[in-house]
Amino acid sequence: MWPYTDPRSSGAMAFDAWMAPRDSAGALVRRQRQRLEALFKAAGASAFYRRRFERHGATLEAQPSVGKQTLMDHFGDWVCDRRLSLSALRDFIADPARIGLAFAGEFSVWESSGSSGVPAIFVQDSAAMAIYDTLEALRRPGGPSWQRWMDPFCLSERMAFVGATSGHFASTVSVERLRRVMPGMAQRLRGFDFLDPTPVLVDALNRWRPSVLATYPSAALLLAEEAAAGRLQIAPREILTGGEALSDAVREIVSRQFGCPVRASYGASEFLTLGTECAHGHLHLNSDWVLLEPVDLDGRPVPAGEPGATTLLTNLANHVQPLIRYDLGDRVCFDPAPCTCGSRLPVIAVQGRVDDSLLLPDTRGCSVRLLPLALTTVLEDDAGVFDFQLVQQDGHSLSLTIAESGDRAALLHVRRVLLDYLRQQGVDAVELHVHRGEPAVHGRSGKRPRVVALHATTTP
Repeated sequence: MWPYTDPRSSGAMAFDAWMAPRDSAGALVRRQRQRLEALFKAAGASAFYRRRFERHGATLEAQPSVGKQTLMDHFGDWVCDRRLSLSALRDFIADPARIGLAFAGEFSVWESSGSSGVPAIFVQDSAAMAIYDTLEALRRPGGPSWQRWMDPFCLSERMAFVGATSGHFASTVSVERLRRVMPGMAQRLRGFDFLDPTPVLVDALNRWRPSVLATYPSAALLLAEEAAAGRLQIAPREILTGGEALSDAVREIVSRQFGCPVRASYGASEFLTLGTECAHGHLHLNSDWVLLEPVDLDGRPVPAGEPGATTLLTNLANHVQPLIRYDLGDRVCFDPAPCTCGSRLPVIAVQGRVDDSLLLPDTRGCSVRLLPLALTTVLEDDAGVFDFQLVQQDGHSLSLTIAESGDRAALLHVRRVLLDYLRQQGVDAVELHVHRGEPAVHGRSGKRPRVVALHATTTP
């Protein structure tokens, strides 16, 4: 059963999602052109974009890039529905009990991380969510096509999502929304908080016994270590990862430990299902519904086969909060050669931010793995800082540099929040230095990492 009110539209959408990768290159271009025209027509209801169209012209090529800070500064003019006031949306996402509920009875709402120093709020209407759900269901990695058609939402599986379940983040909102709108999904899909101490998380997963596990690569590595130690005793048939870069080494470790395939996907708060792996292990962009343009530092397009300095995103599905040539920040490279799997959707490689896991000793002298996304979630949600870098200097020492302004009391609050979290994880003999300044460590991806292990860490 599809979670939409109109079965006819749902069936047509599903057929189109199945057909697009198999259609001709010309048919894919026609889809993009028609959907781009519809997006520009819808964006005419946005005062922000009307001004840009008048100034630059109403074509994609004429539009300058736009960043998250600019859009959030003009939020009231950006959105196309007057019910979407920023203050009301912030009140909505401040309540964890509303995760997965519809704002104003109609809109799905989530917040992005502040990885660029600017947290944002993204709103999708039911039509956009239907598109994301369809792409997720019918193009998810792995499994024969007949199985995806017979059971697109894995209702025969027992699924576990391991992530930040206490905030209005895109993955968590999507999971809770499906549990609310689809009969039977609540009994087959559960979220588990990676902020919980590892023994608590392991015990909960042991009791749930998932057949499909969806999480971040760093969390999958932690769970593989727990399984290798005999504490985690689950036997998933498939592990789906996203949110971080999945290295070949981590894929091999996790796959060998659990004896199942580990597959990667690519998504963002700005578009949930940007790409998924095919059976050949290549990442295909869902270019029938989203456009990505790798550009250099001057905003000029780069040729296929070369990564850009950043990537501009145009969301063809979201008409209530248009994103046109939005600076995504990721470095994306298009493969000039078609994939041997037969899909017409382009193959891409993504060089996103790669943060480190930290290994710190607990009271017994054993190593505790701290996940980078868990650490950044604590600092953002509980401490209220977004532009920072946490560096492990040695086996017992951490240095937190915060680029945002604030007084000494604010620094002490951040320090207290982080130390409290470390103690909850069993780490209470760490030396933590907190100061203001400009983070100094930069990564190969072009993005500044927010969690860095200068001290050597190990993997199983």
